Order: sequence, then C-alpha cells, then structure tokens
Amino acid sequence: MKWRSLEESTPGTDTRPLGEIFAERKALIAQYVPQEIQAIHEQVIGELREGGITQRALAVGATAPSFELTDHNGKAVSSAELLARGRLIICFFRGRWCPFCVGQLEAMNRILPQIRDAGAALVAISPQTVQQSFFMADQHRLGFPLLSDAGNQVARQFGLVYRVPDQQQSIYRRAFINLPFINGDESWHLPIPGVYVVDRDGTILFAAVNPDYKERPEPEEILEQLQRR
Repeated sequence: MKWRSLEESTPGTDTRPLGEIFAERKALIAQYVPQEIQAIHEQVIGELREGGITQRALAVGATAPSFELTDHNGKAVSSAELLARGRLIICFFRGRWCPFCVGQLEAMNRILPQIRDAGAALVAISPQTVQQSFFMADQHRLGFPLLSDAGNQVARQFGLVYRVPDQQQSIYRRAFINLPFINGDESWHLPIPGVYVVDRDGTILFAAVNPDYKERPEPEEILEQLQRR
C-alpha cells in the first residue's frame, strides 16, 4: 500500500453523527463477515463484560495517572504540561487497523476547534508504534497528538487492558492484522476503547469505557462534558 502524503490525503468529511456512521459499518460487517467470525468477536466482548473490566476501569471522580508519551512526530507529550493549560480529553483506541477507531478519531478531529476554543487539549493513546501513529495521522489528517503507549503501560493504569484470546488472534492474523508488528511487542494486549475528560487537577470529570469496540460516545457529548464548569 502506498501511504498518502498530507498533500494527497483527503480528510474525513462525513459530518453525520458517529452512531450513524458506525451503524453503516456494522451493517457492512453483518453483510460480508462470516457469522462464525462475528460470533467470536461478540463472545470476546461478552467475556470482557462478564470479567468486570468496565468496573475495574478508572471512573468519574478518580485521579487520572500522569504520563509522558511520544507522539506521532517523535515528540514527548506530558499530561502534566497539557493540564497546566486546561482540561484534557484522552481517547484510548486500539489502532489504525480498526475502522471504528478511525471513525471515532476523524469525528473527534472535526470538533478540534471547539475543544481548543474551550481552552482544552485532545490526545489519543494506543499501543501502536510511533511509525504506525504517524501513518494514521498522515493518512487521516488528524490535528492532535497520537501517543504511542508501548506495552499499554498507561492504558493499564486506567484499567483498560486485556489479552486478545487465541481464537481472535487467529482471525486477526488471517485478516493481516499483525499486532506484534503494529504494536512492536508479542503480548497481543489491547486497550478497550475509553474516553476521559480530565480536569486541570487530574480529576476525571467524564468516563466512557466500553468493551464493545463498535460503540463510542458522540463527540458532542464529550464536548458538552468538557464545557461544564
């Protein structure tokens, strides 16, 4: 695949609600992905729910861990420095290979001016390597830092990490989703998607965590929580 340069790329222009965009993608999956593969993905989601991962994740009122990670341009980004200037939105996502993650980050990119007008910042965190994050930011023209969380160390502090089960690993391999290459380690660990709004003192004001990667909060909902005083 030839990676498109910034000059060649066309940023996402779909302004529909995120739920509508996702409904379309889910319909395509239902149409083209074999039922037995869909069933395995749903089984993993169910097992994560039953295992209580959502309950273990950091929730509203908790203090967000401080972190310093490398962005897609190789620059160190510190949560403490960002919070010194205003509130912070953190999106934990699985990787550039996930169409729902791409859709979410493109949707968040569209409200970036409103986020900045509110005096806040937006970062997105995944276990993928700096190079993979660069490709993603370039291809989708994302205007905020994509941070590489090697080994899911930060996501682990937020309580979001799980190991991809063997059956699902086989599906990903057959679909050429090579997580050891994409993430730079052999762990097959991923975060469940999570969105946090963090106040300047580190207090979590909003948390949306869901083991179902096909469900994410609407950007407008996040913006509303961000603007609350």
